[in-house]
Amino acid sequence: MDQRRIMVVEDHVQTRELLQYNLEAAGYEVRTAGAGEQGLEVMNRWRPDLVLLDIMLPEIDGLEVCRRLKQTPSLRAVPVIMLTARGDEVDRVVGLELGAEDYVVKPFSPRELLLRIKNALRRAGGEPADVEEVWRHEGLVVNFAAHEMEVDGEMHQLTATEHRLLKELVQARGRVLSRDRLLDTVWNTDFEGASRTVDTHMRRLRAKLGSYAECIETVRGVGYRFRA
Repeated sequence: MDQRRIMVVEDHVQTRELLQYNLEAAGYEVRTAGAGEQGLEVMNRWRPDLVLLDIMLPEIDGLEVCRRLKQTPSLRAVPVIMLTARGDEVDRVVGLELGAEDYVVKPFSPRELLLRIKNALRRAGGEPADVEEVWRHEGLVVNFAAHEMEVDGEMHQLTATEHRLLKELVQARGRVLSRDRLLDTVWNTDFEGASRTVDTHMRRLRAKLGSYAECIETVRGVGYRFRA
């Protein structure tokens, strides 16, 4: 099996070197950058499997890097874990709404971070046994392996978060999934105030579903249900 590639975008030299040391010791191939534009250039060339991204960066901040990454077709499926010394709820919510998979506040335990990386890579790769690789309903075709969705002949790329969210909904079709359940399985977080992140991503997913948007049913006060 090939080494998994981790991109580290962190402007603090000692933190960057510590991350690289621990990641390489854990068996990952690592590239680093000290600024946002530099990080995006390396990512476009190198195509990492996961990105560790600091928020406070020179030139452009980590939130803008995440936004651009998720707007790049070849990179939007790459999971992002945000790193920051700021623990405000607003920062967490914004990062998650932009498509980040997880959020770690400094100072953090390298051991915990490695576990979060492992979980994010596991969620990003491979499908549950009871979800077809390609799922069809009338003119809606979802290719879970390619992170692609076809709606009445029009192709749409899915971000890593949209991919996991749709996968959870399709897997549980007919059953109601609470926001708390989705936060745990899709975002691996349960902090108070993050439930609006679920609603934001549901709106984006419905927009891509077009005429099939009504397949995602809102169950007031509970969560969402996929009907097909």
